[in-house]
Amino acid sequence: MAEPYRILLADDHVLVAEGIQKLLEPEFQLVGIVADGRALIAEAAKLQPDIVVVDISLPLLNGLDASAQLKKHQPDLKIIVLTMHSEQNFVTQAFRVGASGYVLKQSVGSELVQAIREVIKGRTFVSPMVAQSLVDQAVNKSSSETSVDAERAFAPTLSSRQREVLQLVAEGKATKEIASILNVSVKTVEFHKTRIMKELRLRTAAELTKYAIAAGLTSIH
Repeated sequence: MAEPYRILLADDHVLVAEGIQKLLEPEFQLVGIVADGRALIAEAAKLQPDIVVVDISLPLLNGLDASAQLKKHQPDLKIIVLTMHSEQNFVTQAFRVGASGYVLKQSVGSELVQAIREVIKGRTFVSPMVAQSLVDQAVNKSSSETSVDAERAFAPTLSSRQREVLQLVAEGKATKEIASILNVSVKTVEFHKTRIMKELRLRTAAELTKYAIAAGLTSIH
């Protein structure tokens, strides 16, 4: 008998995670549950799952930027995005960073297992409530577009490191704490913050937070 497919779940809502665990365990092996994007990257490297189910709005590092990093190091890893976001930009960004499935949380009970089965077969799955045309738009991009373009889909004028700094600032982390999380100097963090504010033409931490929420870079609601 074949071993069950190994799944790693990333969701910072305990009740949601527990519900998904009960949903998956009859058919799949849930190897772990993590509550933030940085833990996801660390556990995926350690556990080597077949599939990652990831929420977009994760603390410390959002699900889409985390997914982009995962695909760099584990290109064969299958990613299914599980989210409340049905907007076109989120769907497009998810497939650009390498997701194979996109499931709305409101439909998780009836669609997640189906999505996993489809992804295992090498197919793409999208919640029926999300128009198929959005997927076509995302996956039929010109081959001349690079992975760098995909990484910049979120807050497109910012680099991946600037997005990381922006999210942590929006989550209320102090400069020293951000430096520790990213393993860089305080001066480097301050440099990035200055560049971000100049690039986005924002002047205060409150404005940065508002922008980060609108861009989906933070789990703050």
